[in-house]
Amino acid sequence: MKAKRHLTAPQQDFLDIIACGTLPLMAAPMFLVSGPELVIACAEAGIIGSYPAANARNVDILRDWMAQTREAIQKKKPGAPWSLNMIVHSSYDRFEAELALVAEFQPKIVSTALGSPKRVLDTVHGYGGIVMADVINPTLAKKAADAGADVLVLVTNGAGGHTGSYHPFALIAEVRKFWSGPIGLAGAITTGTDIRAAQLLGADFVLAGTRFIATNESLAEADYRELVVSSGIEDLVATKAVSGVLANWLKPTLEKAGITPDQLREEKKIDFSGDIVAAPKAWKNVWSAGHGVGGIECIAPVCEVVDQLYREYAECLKCEFIESERLRLRYPVI
Repeated sequence: MKAKRHLTAPQQDFLDIIACGTLPLMAAPMFLVSGPELVIACAEAGIIGSYPAANARNVDILRDWMAQTREAIQKKKPGAPWSLNMIVHSSYDRFEAELALVAEFQPKIVSTALGSPKRVLDTVHGYGGIVMADVINPTLAKKAADAGADVLVLVTNGAGGHTGSYHPFALIAEVRKFWSGPIGLAGAITTGTDIRAAQLLGADFVLAGTRFIATNESLAEADYRELVVSSGIEDLVATKAVSGVLANWLKPTLEKAGITPDQLREEKKIDFSGDIVAAPKAWKNVWSAGHGVGGIECIAPVCEVVDQLYREYAECLKCEFIESERLRLRYPVI
C-alpha cells in the first residue's frame, strides 16, 4: 500500500488536471518551437500545452499570443488548462513585463526555468494558479520546494534544449525522499511506453519536447522538422558552449554555424539579456533535440502524435496486466 501523500490545494488541483487528461503528458515549452497553435492543438488533443514567453519577439506580441491562446481554448476546449514558461534568470530583461501579463491572462500553470520560482509565486497563487519549477539535481529541487513550488519537473540526461546530467532512476529516487508533491519527468520521452515507465519510477506525469518539434503546429522551420525526422541519438552533442546552459544540439546545425570542437568544450556565460528571439544570439542558428529523436519517423499533426502515444500507452498497460498475472505467481507478495 502506498503511503498517503500530503498535498497542498494547488498540488491536488494539478493531479486532478493530469487525471482528467488524455494522457499524463505535457508538451514541453521549447525555444523557437512552441507557440499558440501548438498549445491550442494540445488542448484539443487532451494534453497540456506550453510555450516560453520568450518565444514572442516582444511583450506586445506576447500579449496577442496569450489572448489568442485563452480565447481559442475557451472556444474549442472550455476549461482546458495551458501553461506559460518563464525565464526567471536575473539577466532576463522582460521578466516584470511578462509577469504583468501573467496576472492579466492567468494561465492555469506557470513553469519557471533557470532560477527560483519564488519570483512568480505571489502572482500566480493570487489567482489560483499552479507554479511548476524545472530542476536538474536534488539540490535545486530542494531549493524550489523550499521556495514554494507546487510541481517539480526533473530535467534528466537525455532532454533537449535544456538538459540534465543525471539518470532518471536515481534522480527521481533521491527527490522522492523529501518531496511527496507532483513530479514531472523530462528527457527522451518519445513513446507511450516511456510515459508508463516514468510513472513506474515514481513520476506523476511526463514532459515531451522533441516529440512535438516535427508537428504541423510547431514554429520549427521545415528544415528543422525534417532534420529531427532523419536524425538519431548519435547526431547529438551536449554542450554549454551555445547558450551557457547544458543542452543537446543537432550536429549538422553546429557544423553549419561554424562552431568548432574546441568551442564546444568552452563554457559560455549565461546571458538572456536583450531580445533573445530577434538578436543574433548563437543558439538561434543551431537546433536542439533530445535523446529520443531517433524514435520520430514523420511530420504529423499534434492530434495524430497524441493518438499514437495513447495507443502505445494503452498497449503497454495491456501487456503489463497480462504479465502481472505471471509475476504474481513467480514473486508472491508477502
